[in-house]
Amino acid sequence: MTASATSSTPEFSLPATGGTTVALPALRGSKVVLYFYPKDSTPGCTNETADFRDHHAAFRAAGCEVFGISRDSLKSHENFKAKLALPFELISDTDEVACNAFGVIKMKNMYGKAVRGIERSTFVLDAEGAIRHEWRGVKVPGHVQEVLDFVTTL
Repeated sequence: MTASATSSTPEFSLPATGGTTVALPALRGSKVVLYFYPKDSTPGCTNETADFRDHHAAFRAAGCEVFGISRDSLKSHENFKAKLALPFELISDTDEVACNAFGVIKMKNMYGKAVRGIERSTFVLDAEGAIRHEWRGVKVPGHVQEVLDFVTTL
């Protein structure tokens, strides 16, 4: 886990589920959680996303929007969202715009082979759009509660 003092946020505008486009500048005025995850419908990503779903009402009560981001297609995201009955949108970053801007693409070892992939990471942005906290190399159990606890201090 890495804490960061207030730092500027990379800006992006990307397609998301529900026929929406998510543009960071348009979210000013709300706290925002951006969680980057490797792949829809894989065990760790499903557990993490379900945890964000299960805590969504508490995030909203804290004045916070939640968005999941991966390199999956919108079609894959729509299926994943429907399967988990998600109350928030998933952002499709097929060209790695947000992934590169937030520095979450890493070389990972999968079955003995080096592959480029998303390092599970979460960023909390304040109402002015500044990064207030980041977690990298996230382990799923307990993570969402830790993020929520931080959000309620802003």
